[in-house]
Amino acid sequence: MEAATCSQRLGFFSPIDSEKMTRKPNGFVSLSRRSNEDRMIRLCNSRNLRYLPKLGNFKLSCCVKNAQAIESEQSYALVEEPLILQKKSQEIAPDLSGRCIYLVGMMGSGKTTVGKILSEVLGYSFLDSDKLVEQAVGGTSVAQIFKQFSESYFRDNETQVLQELSTMRCLVVATGGGAVIRPINWKYMKNGITVWLDVPLEALARRIAAVGTGSRPLLHDESGDAYTKALHRLSSLYEERGEAYANADATVSLEHAAAKLDLLDVCDLTPTAIATEVLVQIENFLKGDNGKMTIARS
Repeated sequence: MEAATCSQRLGFFSPIDSEKMTRKPNGFVSLSRRSNEDRMIRLCNSRNLRYLPKLGNFKLSCCVKNAQAIESEQSYALVEEPLILQKKSQEIAPDLSGRCIYLVGMMGSGKTTVGKILSEVLGYSFLDSDKLVEQAVGGTSVAQIFKQFSESYFRDNETQVLQELSTMRCLVVATGGGAVIRPINWKYMKNGITVWLDVPLEALARRIAAVGTGSRPLLHDESGDAYTKALHRLSSLYEERGEAYANADATVSLEHAAAKLDLLDVCDLTPTAIATEVLVQIENFLKGDNGKMTIARS
């Protein structure tokens, strides 16, 4: 099955007789192995590396030109993504009417990265509520605020920041992971449009483990390796906050977004693709159940 799948992706075709790998003038690489021993043959194509187990006699011919065509299609898709995002932003901008967009979600869900892309394409300003709290407390980091003062002290300042932002327009705001736990925060954020970036916990844990947990104060008390520590704590936090995140006006499920693009792993989604999905879901929210754009909030 793996061999068949790889053949389809790399463009393998009928075998030819040869006892060694050769390159023909037409660009084809022919490979034939005659052996009763299990083998692992490495097929190299820059971004496409596959290891196929060989059983018994095996004859394989790999079309390098076809593999290069696949590479070209992948590159074209990356070039096309910004154009799709730009088109969607132009379609939705008039109906946003300058309303702010608040991105909510677990730590490591990509709110800052996606938020900056959205702000640029919409002509909005980008703000990170955690950074604003740090500035309000004299430039002290979030982790240090938790340590020197308390989580409650941080949340009080966070609420004040959101209250001030609720009077503004044309902002994309990346909120802290715990901003959703206070109902009063929802009151302020609902002056704009709230979007939940819903990322599988395993993917979040991999991201956080890769960059370290030093800046994540809620992960400091966990023991174990970085991934296990992150996954355990994220699971607990999700149990506490899951229902709160669901209050968002729109939800962007990275699993669903990946499936739409025929991707097997949400980590293969580009920030641009996620930003486009955010705009799609905001558009769906604005249209409402009757398919017409809802009246903008005052």
